[in-house]
Amino acid sequence: MTTCTNSLPPLKRRPPVFRKILLGVALGSTVSVACAQSASTTLTFGILSTESSPNFKQDWQSVLDDMSKQIGVKVVPEFGADYAGLVRGMYNKQIQFAWLGNKAAIEAVDRANSEVFAHTVNKDGSLGYYSVVSVHKDSPYKNLDDILKNAKSINFGMGDLNSTSGYVVPNYYIFAKHNLNPATAFKSLRNASHEANIQAVANKQLDAAVHATDTLARMEEREPNTTRQLRQVWKSPLITADPIVWRKDLPPELGAKIKEFFLGYGKSGPHAAQQKAVLNRLTLSGFRESSNTQLKPIRQLDLFKEKVKLEADTAMAAEEKKARLEIINRKLEALEKS
Repeated sequence: MTTCTNSLPPLKRRPPVFRKILLGVALGSTVSVACAQSASTTLTFGILSTESSPNFKQDWQSVLDDMSKQIGVKVVPEFGADYAGLVRGMYNKQIQFAWLGNKAAIEAVDRANSEVFAHTVNKDGSLGYYSVVSVHKDSPYKNLDDILKNAKSINFGMGDLNSTSGYVVPNYYIFAKHNLNPATAFKSLRNASHEANIQAVANKQLDAAVHATDTLARMEEREPNTTRQLRQVWKSPLITADPIVWRKDLPPELGAKIKEFFLGYGKSGPHAAQQKAVLNRLTLSGFRESSNTQLKPIRQLDLFKEKVKLEADTAMAAEEKKARLEIINRKLEALEKS
């Protein structure tokens, strides 16, 4: 008979195969079903691979190596090419926690039994970032009005459809407020990562594109010749810093260890200086406790955008429009009270 020693809190009245799933054993793990609770258990942390730089992945790997040592469970990264893949991984219990944007975090909360427990803090101590539209420094376009007036001759770039700063925020503040559909307003529209949009504008492959200021800050340190080619023509209101999200079925004792690690990383202990250096390379100063409450403004933006689109729809029957607007207004009221 095989004997296993537990490294994670036991999950009661579950057969071994379900214990393995609920503990979030990563794909490819060599842990046997009978020993799913053993010290070999692996957790997977999802990270949006917004940048191609190997240093970005190496720096996050350093964070996860430190976490593995502190919590006593091996943590491996899953670098996703898009938010949808990471949320799908959380839904399928292949990813137990992840660094996401606010919009993607809403998807994880609503669809993947997840919740926000922390958020990043920028290198300068600020608690958020901005969505911006950039053009090449030699571009004739000086401001957002120039972009919109000349849209039919402009090749424009936006972000992932689940990106807060790459899609949701500019879609509302730029397009919904001007009663424009970005898919038809421009000569061409491309959806890509923040880094790809920055590079495309710098290389004059796009006339203008959306990207986040935190991605720009990281690229300024690693690719200054690229970022110097850009000029910003629009900036959004402040967006709350990226959340860290976990599945709610993580064992409580393990969740407490994970939260303790994030909130204390780079702040104290014998390795604080080295940890701080890793955070600096990620253009972060640390992490702060948070909750699903930080997602409220993005939920409101989504509803406002839908409301503006409905109000502008002249083809919809009046009664149907009224009913759908009432539903949206009730949701907005509920958010205000929450």
